[in-house]
Amino acid sequence: MSYVESNLIPGEQVLYKTGLHWVVLVWPVFFAAFFGLGGLPLLLGSIFSIGDKSGSAGGMAVFALSLLAVAGLLIFLGYLSRKATEMAVTNKRIVIKTGLLSRRTFELLLSKVESIGVEEGMLGRMLGYGSVVVRGTGGTPEPFKNVAHPLEFRRQVQQRVEEREQKSA
Repeated sequence: MSYVESNLIPGEQVLYKTGLHWVVLVWPVFFAAFFGLGGLPLLLGSIFSIGDKSGSAGGMAVFALSLLAVAGLLIFLGYLSRKATEMAVTNKRIVIKTGLLSRRTFELLLSKVESIGVEEGMLGRMLGYGSVVVRGTGGTPEPFKNVAHPLEFRRQVQQRVEEREQKSA
């Protein structure tokens, strides 16, 4: 069960969820490819030189496997960092949780939302990611980077705020 779903208050339901965009995996995959493409030929070379009497095949295999393990670890850590961020709009509030080992949460009642801004670069516009800046009444702006579908997140928040204002009027 996700953080958002496990921390709902009575009568609250999740209306929209998003998280980090896949673009956050680009650097982990790049460095994993660097280590993996270095380790794979070494591993194959050590396998094909097993019959040699030089004895270097074992050391080369260990080094190659360690390079491949680092590549796998980099991809795994990138995946974990992406999955460790949850952003949701409920019928009562905005809930944002980042982090896995150390956690940072941001929760703001819809009635307290002053503004929500989106910043997208050219690449972000093409790929569908950007930064979301949430500002509560009397509070400091809270920026969240690399959010998937930031315009949809903003639209959902604005729509829920408008619905709450119409109900109270």
